[in-house]
Amino acid sequence: MTLLVRMESDEIDEGPAAARTGLARLCLAAREVKPVEEMIRYVVAPDGHIVPDLERKLPGRGAWVTATKTALEAAIREKAFARGFRGKGLAGVELPELVERLLERMALESLSLANKAGQVITGFSKVENALGEREVGVLLHAREAANDGIRKLESAVARAVAAGKPAPERVSIFAGEQLDLALGRSNVIHAALLAHPASQGFLARCLRLERWRNGRPAGEATASSRGDGRPSDLGKA
Repeated sequence: MTLLVRMESDEIDEGPAAARTGLARLCLAAREVKPVEEMIRYVVAPDGHIVPDLERKLPGRGAWVTATKTALEAAIREKAFARGFRGKGLAGVELPELVERLLERMALESLSLANKAGQVITGFSKVENALGEREVGVLLHAREAANDGIRKLESAVARAVAAGKPAPERVSIFAGEQLDLALGRSNVIHAALLAHPASQGFLARCLRLERWRNGRPAGEATASSRGDGRPSDLGKA
């Protein structure tokens, strides 16, 4: 009984200060304790709706759910928020869509920051040259990129790896129109993000978005990070 009471009380944190200090939280959906890096915090907004607190800064008590779409859908279906917040807060069926939009926006904003820091190269020829001459941290393709272009850039990656350069991570989860807006350029199909903390920030947010969509643990090594020269499947069906 004591353990059950403790688990029930741990479902809700006491506010953003407490949220930032904890290393692990109880997932409302899975009823499992998990690292906070694998979870999303939710609070009750002033209008009574449950909203995501992706930065863990919003005021009020917070509930935690594993950072995947399926986990959030389960929490909504099982009325877990009502249990955690003692009947307060409305978690609508549109909540998963809102979370995905926000995660996507955060990733694209970090891409924009990397661009402002001068770490993004666009255009097929420039990207190909960068792979041979610079250390590229992320090779970015629009979702609609042609297989021929991707294959040619993979050949450039293979040559760079053979020359001793680390293989870049690959990302292909955004449409060209989204890349255009984030980078302030037109017709962006391929881009290279140079090895830099800003590029790593973008990759981390892409991994978080991908984990949300398919449940793969954030930070799980991709093929390229293992150094075998094969493309990762980040963003691929």
